[in-house]
Amino acid sequence: MIMRSTSDVDDRIRSEFVEANQLRFEVDMCGDGDVLALCLHGFPEHSISWRNQLPMLGAMGYKAWAPNMRGYGNSSVPTYMEEYSLENLMADVAGLIDASGCKEVVLLAHDWGAVIAWHFAIRQIRPLKKLIICNVPHPVPMRKAFGKGFAQLKKSWYVFFFQLPRLPEMMMKMRNGKGMGELIRSSASQPDKFPEIVTAIYDENGARPENLTAMVNYYRALVRGGGGKRQSDLGYPMIETPTLMIWGEDDMALTKESTYGTDEVVRDFTIRYLPRISHWVQQDAPDETNAMISAFLKDEPVPQMVWESRLIAETN
Repeated sequence: MIMRSTSDVDDRIRSEFVEANQLRFEVDMCGDGDVLALCLHGFPEHSISWRNQLPMLGAMGYKAWAPNMRGYGNSSVPTYMEEYSLENLMADVAGLIDASGCKEVVLLAHDWGAVIAWHFAIRQIRPLKKLIICNVPHPVPMRKAFGKGFAQLKKSWYVFFFQLPRLPEMMMKMRNGKGMGELIRSSASQPDKFPEIVTAIYDENGARPENLTAMVNYYRALVRGGGGKRQSDLGYPMIETPTLMIWGEDDMALTKESTYGTDEVVRDFTIRYLPRISHWVQQDAPDETNAMISAFLKDEPVPQMVWESRLIAETN
């Protein structure tokens, strides 16, 4: 059964299929520039999570692509846990870059997409012009955050729960009729930014059993499948790509402390925190996030107080 695509809810965006890494990817697209802006979504999301950024990137002259990652949307859904290893996920990104025909690439990523993007930049799978990360820490500060106390472990309980066979899928199906869309919207700081037409896409995405298992298999392949250990054993050399991290401080899954020390593993690093914004930062605060992305890509100073200034204006 073909699910609805982002293009069905936003006519500024076209959704097409792209063959890459021997899989078929559903890709949301805007613009036809010579530089690829590749946007990677997270769990339990969909390419529609970049709906507010794609038109801006296209207008800036980029070829802006947001794929549904393997196992999501109408993209291919491999069967086995091992097929969701970090190595395979990085190969997907490389395949999409190659399929775009672009010589230069800006990589933008959120949540699980950012896990992939960090490792893609670390391993230098393809040259990157710039890297933009939303609400997932670099693996080195993340590991330190786990070792400093109970705060991050408590927030990450679901990672360990997902290692169980079948039970996580059963529990997610039994959420009293509430789908993925409500899960995301209910944990957002600005739920009005998640209209019904968008949450319905998330619901459809998480309703198919094969997609649900695929989503969980990302975590299983990382932990139970040994992907995280394999990457750790390779070490984490300094990232040379200029990198911007945008961080919503009201993250239900990750502590702010997990960002500390990123400047020690990324040579050219900029970070901007958004207080009172959730894990879903580019959807929760699209105007503020877009202003930061735009400035960074133009080599202009990245604004720091955009969100705080708006809050002050609204209360006066």
